[in-house]
Amino acid sequence: MMWLAAGYNVILCEKSIESYDGALDYINQNKARQASKLGTKPGEVRLTASMEEAAHNAWMVIEAVPEILELKIDILGQVDKIAPPDCVVATNSSSLRSSQMLANTTNNYRICNGHYYMPPEQTYYEVMSCGETDPAVFPFLMEKAAAAGFQPVHAKKESTGLVFNRIWAGIKRECLLVMADGVSDGKIIDDMFKSWFKAEKGPCQMMDTVGLDTVYNIEVVYGQQLGVNPRAREWLKATYVDQGNLGSKAGKGLLG
Repeated sequence: MMWLAAGYNVILCEKSIESYDGALDYINQNKARQASKLGTKPGEVRLTASMEEAAHNAWMVIEAVPEILELKIDILGQVDKIAPPDCVVATNSSSLRSSQMLANTTNNYRICNGHYYMPPEQTYYEVMSCGETDPAVFPFLMEKAAAAGFQPVHAKKESTGLVFNRIWAGIKRECLLVMADGVSDGKIIDDMFKSWFKAEKGPCQMMDTVGLDTVYNIEVVYGQQLGVNPRAREWLKATYVDQGNLGSKAGKGLLG
């Protein structure tokens, strides 16, 4: 939506046509407001189920499949063979390092992390090297992102989780443990959080919005790579994910 609002043409690529509906709704609800802030005319959005059509003439490809390393390795390998040599290939992963996704790629000089939050409310955009990324990619990408209304941040070294993601992961984990231990519920946690930090949304609402399956997958990565306590993710899986209660998209989550 942000790139589109800034005047770029965007192609959304998904396996099934049913997957497009939410994305298009989000774009259509927000693009005019964002374009008015920038003084731009929105570009055009197209839908396709063909990765070749989406990537063959792109200047940037954004991978945004679920937070499962094997999926990301497969997708980046396919994109690497299709995209033009000067195309930036950026994974939207919030916890996995792009250096872990290079098993099937050869043009690693243009691969990096490029993680978005939920614009237009939160416009930070974090970029991070795969360890082989051409250094010239980052000033180029950050300049383009700033012009498109983002607040770009360059993580100075490779990390499991980027700058804010690592801080946010600790907040989410402790909220889940408060609920797992029966100390309080999601509504009280969110009410207190919003009051203390003058926030519009609380952590439980934000987890519901992102999707509790995604929250779980991210916790798996932190457990495997940073050795964090597994109790929060195990409770989340048993109590919500295994029951199909994945948050806003499923109609039931941490806030009921």
